[in-house]
Amino acid sequence: MLNYLGSRLFGALLVVIGVTTIVFMLIHVVPGDPVEVMLGESAQVADKEALRETLGLNLPLSTQWLNYVSGLLQLDLGTSLHSKRPVVEILFERIPATSILAGTSILIALIIALPLGVLAAVRKDSFWDTGAMAFSMLGVAIPNFWMGPLLILVFSLWLGWFPVSGNDQTLSLVLPALTLGTALAAILSRMIRSSLLEVLNEDYIRAANARGLSPTTIIWKHGLKNAALPVVTIMGMQLGALLAGAVITETVFSWPGIGQLTIESIQKRDYPVVQSCVLLISLSYVFINLLTDLAYAYLDPRVSLSE
Repeated sequence: MLNYLGSRLFGALLVVIGVTTIVFMLIHVVPGDPVEVMLGESAQVADKEALRETLGLNLPLSTQWLNYVSGLLQLDLGTSLHSKRPVVEILFERIPATSILAGTSILIALIIALPLGVLAAVRKDSFWDTGAMAFSMLGVAIPNFWMGPLLILVFSLWLGWFPVSGNDQTLSLVLPALTLGTALAAILSRMIRSSLLEVLNEDYIRAANARGLSPTTIIWKHGLKNAALPVVTIMGMQLGALLAGAVITETVFSWPGIGQLTIESIQKRDYPVVQSCVLLISLSYVFINLLTDLAYAYLDPRVSLSE
């Protein structure tokens, strides 16, 4: 168990270091100068050079990277070039909004996918099965940057039920959570159907039927638990995609989370904030995948964590 955790954590550390380094290099080589963004193109050359020296942007790229890594080892993410505030403070202001959005999206996905996938499996080749699979294909095919404006157009502008953007009201959460949740629900419902169909053909399900157990008990107690392993795998992978999709969704709905902060920081060439946002998303993705692997042991004791 400890060996398995150690190897997983070491692999996760390598992934985080690689992502951090690649993002650091890319953000410094793309066109655009944070000094010009801050002072404007009409600023004097001397003023630009003075600010560049103050921010440490005149140092060689390798030196800037070493300084950044040194700060990370001391749990110091640096200071925003634009607001002059510690990056940690900025992140802590945005994390709750993204956490609420992600959690609500997952809840919506499960509420939709679980009954839909079970119904499609139990009523195979029926109208319900066809409808569920049509929903799945539609949900996968529609990207977030199209679904979001569509929901705004229908439910905000035409019907006036929900706010267009922001998070000033509780109802402001509904549309962005639906945007992310429906896409995840489409994938999960298809996987639940497929896994449950495979399980329902097993001998122990036939034995449960022969003992006279109710269909509800057979499906929800015996079937779903044994069909959960591939569903957990897909869900763990999709949670990482959920964080990536949140960048687009938060921008569309002006939701003040990590995703919107990332886009704003890229536009301002605020290197420390961009790097910290990507680092946070990477850590979340790695942590979620680690939890997914550990969940295997609980759902299926045959899975050996020592391998």
